[in-house]
Amino acid sequence: MADIEEARKQFERIDTDGDGFITAAEFKAALARSGDWNVTESVAEVVIKTRDLDGDKRLSFDEFWAYLSK
Repeated sequence: MADIEEARKQFERIDTDGDGFITAAEFKAALARSGDWNVTESVAEVVIKTRDLDGDKRLSFDEFWAYLSK
């Protein structure tokens, strides 16, 4: 299980516009910055969609935490 404080920091690094949500574009950019993954926007959208519990096409911290704490 992830540490909630570390998860919050990670979430904030990915949420570059600071609106409290991670979009597919932000997720894609975070992966590109890490140098480990180069994914398309379509792949990023699928990843977000599979973890998006309320169907708004973005991840709130609660959704992000729910995924990490499984």
